[in-house]
Amino acid sequence: MNSKTEITIHDLARKLNISASTVSRALNNNPRISQKTRDKIKAAALELGYQPNTIASNLRNRKSNTIGIVVPLINRHFFSSVISGVEDIAFAAGYNVVISQSNDEWEKEQRIVRSMLANRVDGLIISIAMKTTRFDHLQLFADKKIPLVFFDRIVKEIDSDRVVVDDFNGGYKITKHLIEQGCKRIAHLTGPLNLQTYSDRKQGYMQALRDYGQKIDDELIIENNLTRADGLCAIKQLLNLKKRPDGIFCGNDTTALSAILHLKEIGVKVPEEIAIVGFSNEPFSEVVTPSISTIKQPGFEMGQKAAQMIINQIENKDNSLKFETVVMPNELIIRESSLKSKN
Repeated sequence: MNSKTEITIHDLARKLNISASTVSRALNNNPRISQKTRDKIKAAALELGYQPNTIASNLRNRKSNTIGIVVPLINRHFFSSVISGVEDIAFAAGYNVVISQSNDEWEKEQRIVRSMLANRVDGLIISIAMKTTRFDHLQLFADKKIPLVFFDRIVKEIDSDRVVVDDFNGGYKITKHLIEQGCKRIAHLTGPLNLQTYSDRKQGYMQALRDYGQKIDDELIIENNLTRADGLCAIKQLLNLKKRPDGIFCGNDTTALSAILHLKEIGVKVPEEIAIVGFSNEPFSEVVTPSISTIKQPGFEMGQKAAQMIINQIENKDNSLKFETVVMPNELIIRESSLKSKN
């Protein structure tokens, strides 16, 4: 037999002098076939290098046992933690996970999502890109009743299961902490406010200012894409104000880091002159000097929950499940960057 020819169940049947249907049943562990015969057929399949045609099987069954997951950036600790959580549950349930990143670009996200749809993933778990403001590519899943779960950055316009953290409370806790450290003029670097994640954090920031009798000053609120370069531009903009801030709530740890590095470079003391808090608890936030106060999000647990939701949808054939939004708690981790000296 030519080693380059793909081995089929008919080749196995001829070698063993049995019917192809018997081979098929044995390879699928059908109890109608004795264990002895199953072992014999599987041994022959291993010897000849037989590989099942999963594509053909998936087409017949209309099920690929594959879950797609799309994240903005794989190299962010939070998103990689979510991926780990999804894989933990999915693998145990017999599902493969196909992972891709949008790089926070709408164009790339919609191409990825359409490709996953064409390749018949059983469901999609996604946190949308910062630049995503149109959702036609995601509406396709809802229209075709293909399971869809949003996490962290969600789309309110599409009915689906969602897993989020309490961003409002996170923003409130950060601002309250800075006020308690004596900050009187607190700035906020936010991501795009079309995303509920950043909108909720901003609302929490403003509510804390109101509750503690501080003025909301629009010149202290800067909206950008929260890259390292954005953080540098923002801190320079804030330092150029007639009255600069004495505390900054950064939308992520990346911008917090770039702000701290620039302040150190020009001789502004952190936290004595300007206290800084980030968001997401990236691994570097603990090891830089000063270490960065931040919000810890339960990424792994969010991934586990998202996987459980998507699998429940996939396996609930009658579509009787009601969509739910799970809101998970977050934790303020106080480190050196926000602990002002008490006079």
